[in-house]
Amino acid sequence: RKRKSLRRCIVSRQCRQWAGCSGSWPRHDWRWVNPLVLIGMMMLDVVESDFLKNPDLRHGFFTNRGGVSEGVYSRLNAGLGSSDEKSKVIENRRRARVHLSKREFPLCTLYQCHSNRVVEVIRPWSEDQRIEADAVVTSEAGVIIGVLTADCVPILMADPEAGIIAAAHAGWKGALSGIIENAVSEMERLGARRASIKAATGPSIQQASYEVGPELRESFVCQSPDYNAFFLPGQDDRFKFDLPGFIEARLVEAGVRAPRISALDTYRDEARFFSYRRSIHRNEPDYGRQLSAICKIGPNRREDT
Repeated sequence: RKRKSLRRCIVSRQCRQWAGCSGSWPRHDWRWVNPLVLIGMMMLDVVESDFLKNPDLRHGFFTNRGGVSEGVYSRLNAGLGSSDEKSKVIENRRRARVHLSKREFPLCTLYQCHSNRVVEVIRPWSEDQRIEADAVVTSEAGVIIGVLTADCVPILMADPEAGIIAAAHAGWKGALSGIIENAVSEMERLGARRASIKAATGPSIQQASYEVGPELRESFVCQSPDYNAFFLPGQDDRFKFDLPGFIEARLVEAGVRAPRISALDTYRDEARFFSYRRSIHRNEPDYGRQLSAICKIGPNRREDT
């Protein structure tokens, strides 16, 4: 019995080290924890869309699980623009790369600025480069492209026949100013057919959690009175805005096939997602960022699943 208890304690201590835990939990709590539970804490939790599944593609909407960051960034913070320890962010991003590709393809993300700007990846850039844009497209195999979110809507798109992929970050500013339409146009420029483009949206803040002022509603209604349908009355003069619903409508208007949008709420589901708005309401100093990414393996680079 002593030998079994000692082995359980040693394995638990190893799991704590692998998970990047601070070791602040009481020793007796760790002594009797099942190692399988600890390993589950370290495992990546990735949301996938059946609509985008293809032998030549890999994609994923990553949650906050399976990383090494701590505090407000716990656990899989992929945001190099956060104040998290850079070494931990790089390790988190490496784990995501391994999940998408056993060969650890390079990962290209953006310095997002709520714009409608789209960039093309021809050759991967380094993680230290700050490429200002809110959507990225490529025709290259062997490179992962992605966006970071913490309430905004991540969009992954692909034309599997043409081999063109894209990732877009859509907050209300970018969506209203045409980030979706610009990304689709850039995919077409590279050879995609609009009718063949598939899109999937990931976890984001849902209407019940997204209260906005009358000035934001006015910005939408001024562009089109039809956009009033995405606002419900809130408290006093405020409104509840359906950002995911608006994104879905813009995808349909752009002629892109998209399944039903994700109903996962980043604001309410603290156990799985980072949320900018939640961090503001709690007066926290910063927040983590979720990664949503896609890559093309290609017929000549296909890997075993």
